[in-house]
Amino acid sequence: MKRNLIILFFFVIVSVVIFLMTREEKEKKNLPLRFVSLAWQERSIATNLSIVKEWNDQHPDLQVEYIQGTWNSAHDYLITAFETGDVPDIFHYESSVIIDYAMRGYLTDLAPYITTEMKNDILDVAWATVTRPNGEVGGIPFLIESLVVLYNKSLFDEAGIVPPTIEKPWTWDDLRKAAITLTKDTDGNNVIDQYGAGIGLRNSANIIMNTSISFGGSFFRKEGDHFIVKVKDEEKKLLQTIVDMIYKDKSVSPASIGESGAGMIPGFFSGKYAMLVGIGSWGRQQLVENAPKDFKWGVMPPLKAKTQMYGVSTQTLSIPKKSKRTKEAMMFIDYMLSSKNTARLALDDWMIPSRKSCLEMPEFKDTIGSWDITCSAVNTLGVGSWLGAPGYVEWKSRVANPVLQELFAGRLTVDEAAKRIERESNIVLSRYKKRGEVW
Repeated sequence: MKRNLIILFFFVIVSVVIFLMTREEKEKKNLPLRFVSLAWQERSIATNLSIVKEWNDQHPDLQVEYIQGTWNSAHDYLITAFETGDVPDIFHYESSVIIDYAMRGYLTDLAPYITTEMKNDILDVAWATVTRPNGEVGGIPFLIESLVVLYNKSLFDEAGIVPPTIEKPWTWDDLRKAAITLTKDTDGNNVIDQYGAGIGLRNSANIIMNTSISFGGSFFRKEGDHFIVKVKDEEKKLLQTIVDMIYKDKSVSPASIGESGAGMIPGFFSGKYAMLVGIGSWGRQQLVENAPKDFKWGVMPPLKAKTQMYGVSTQTLSIPKKSKRTKEAMMFIDYMLSSKNTARLALDDWMIPSRKSCLEMPEFKDTIGSWDITCSAVNTLGVGSWLGAPGYVEWKSRVANPVLQELFAGRLTVDEAAKRIERESNIVLSRYKKRGEVW
């Protein structure tokens, strides 16, 4: 009798546990997939919301919850999520950061889930930004960020300056000469009120790193299995060119030192800057939607130094390793990043789409909005040597941006800045070397 009671009790306990586990699994399946987006331009947010709604209408049993994130808080939010396990199922970020997350083991390797169609249609240079040497893929690249030079057509016409073309691009020397010509005291009060150029240098590491490639520089170099930072003549030439434009030529506005690219757009509208150098291609959206009616502008092809090659960065969708529904999350990514939807996202964020099929669409060859010149830049984009360098994210915030800020503010010479960057960079990188994080 006692034995039968024990067996009955055991049976009841097991049944309850199975019931609870089944209910928990069922509830988990019924929960929506959580998608964190970093879209920030109004039209881009609307497009993201529209795609999510279309998915939800078509998939009543697999809903997606849209969560609006911000670029300023995304890194801290994600690190906390990875450590606590309370992760979104899909998140939007950028290639240089997610590679770091992949090396730390935070991300699902998406390589086994990528369809042949997606693999073949996305540009090789875009895949290179998210793929580790062992073949693991940390995210799906869908938007390509490129730096452009915007110019005021009316001011160019007044000065008799012929803008560059894809066939005849400008060199940095050409840009410098034009900037000097376009710098003027228009009202004769001995104060410059029209500068040849504005360059958003407040957090300039991205601009400097991606532009350094065209000068033959890279900052990051590999020694054995580890990365070191060297500032050689090629990197110094770029830094000296910008310093000379600010202090020797006086053709770059001093306001550049403390401004972002976006912060300089109002001055571009008012004629304070004849050119905006090194602003993201997304800046064109602000011009189309907010420029005065009579404002005429254009986009230059990539400037040439030794070459026209620039570093590429992509925006990505990734799945945390701790997400419990990888297959379902990838189903949504496949839907969101179809050729049709990638085109919508790129057009409304004013960036280059990662898919070849999108680039063949007439919208991306249009002269209106300078899509033709902007998208032609895919042929001049490459992956920087710093991709996958352990500690790169910390290096940008703790070393590159602060030292470059001092350089452009006139508190350091180029040689002094170079020595500081090398010394402080290698202190930061040595900590990661000890942790054994090898790319």
